Amino acid sequence: MHASLVRRQLGGIIPPKIATPSLLTSGSGASLTPLVNFYSKLPKGPAPSVSGGGIKARFFNGKNASAAPLVWTVLGLFTFGYTIDYQSE
Repeated sequence: MHASLVRRQLGGIIPPKIATPSLLTSGSGASLTPLVNFYSKLPKGPAPSVSGGGIKARFFNGKNASAAPLVWTVLGLFTFGYTIDYQSE
């Protein structure tokens, strides 16, 4: 790939250089006010923990622990494989 093609594809992901050294040292930081307002509204600190989600937490952990999803998955795969083998003969 050419460098210009990669640069064009990543242009939407990588933000442009907004704060140049000349802009910051000259004292005219008025154009950075929207950027500063955006970053000041972002949440600070660690991300909140996700509680209770997922298949493992629902079926394999806690008081309702069961191997039923694993058994049904194995039986489903066996049935699917048997059906394909039966149809191909």
